[in-house]
Amino acid sequence: MTRSGPHDQAARDAWAAYRRLQLLVDAEVARDLERESGLSMADYEVLAAVAGLASADTCVRVGGLAGKLQWAHGRLSRQLGRMERRGLIAREACELDGRGDDVLLTGSGRQAFEEATPGHLASIERHFGRALSEAQLAALVDIERAVSAASRSAG
Repeated sequence: MTRSGPHDQAARDAWAAYRRLQLLVDAEVARDLERESGLSMADYEVLAAVAGLASADTCVRVGGLAGKLQWAHGRLSRQLGRMERRGLIAREACELDGRGDDVLLTGSGRQAFEEATPGHLASIERHFGRALSEAQLAALVDIERAVSAASRSAG
């Protein structure tokens, strides 16, 4: 049964606004990233996640990377294949335990990520950060935390 009180309408309106905002900002930032670096948003997200997870003490496994990105395993595997063919990442046996593949940034992948990052951050600021006040930015972070906490408690 669908409820139709004022809060429910406000939630639907907020959802629609969120989707429009996400689509608009994602498209602008992705367009800038592609134009300035030749990387897709998916490429950049994978490079950033691998760079953030990589350490001498751990292996970056596809499953862990999929969880970090909140992507389906199949989607990530296809993306990694494309990136591997372009020389941005490599998959090698994990030297720490030999039980699975470690996803590694190649020299080209690390360079592409490092060169793309300043422009990517500038694009985020240009299409998102400058449009919002400090209070609005803080509210958005609070909203994400509340929705994430509700999702974790429901699941």
